[in-house]
Amino acid sequence: MTASDAVSTCRDDDLRSVVRGLLTTIGDKWTLVVVSTLVAGPRRFTAIQREVDGISHRMLTKTLRDLERDGLVAREVHAEVPPRVMYELTPLGRTLLDPVDGLVRWVEEHGRTVLANRSRA
Repeated sequence: MTASDAVSTCRDDDLRSVVRGLLTTIGDKWTLVVVSTLVAGPRRFTAIQREVDGISHRMLTKTLRDLERDGLVAREVHAEVPPRVMYELTPLGRTLLDPVDGLVRWVEEHGRTVLANRSRA
């Protein structure tokens, strides 16, 4: 079954759209790396940027906004000068960790086969 097949088996048009959007968000280059930095607890923007090697300010902003929009990350602004903004996984965001862990285990089990297939192509 392909990802497209899985999306098309969803009978609810609204949910089918959500599946497509979430697969796009979660499957991008930075989302899971950002989520993994928030597993240990709340982080400031600059701390996340330091931990995610190579991510630009613009891309981190977009990634966090997308995660916040979907309810996976909460943003809390503290009234200080300068303002302190903290990001953390929401309870919904934490539910993403088990499926991601499953994907990581799949890669650990099958990744060498994928690499071998790519080298033959």
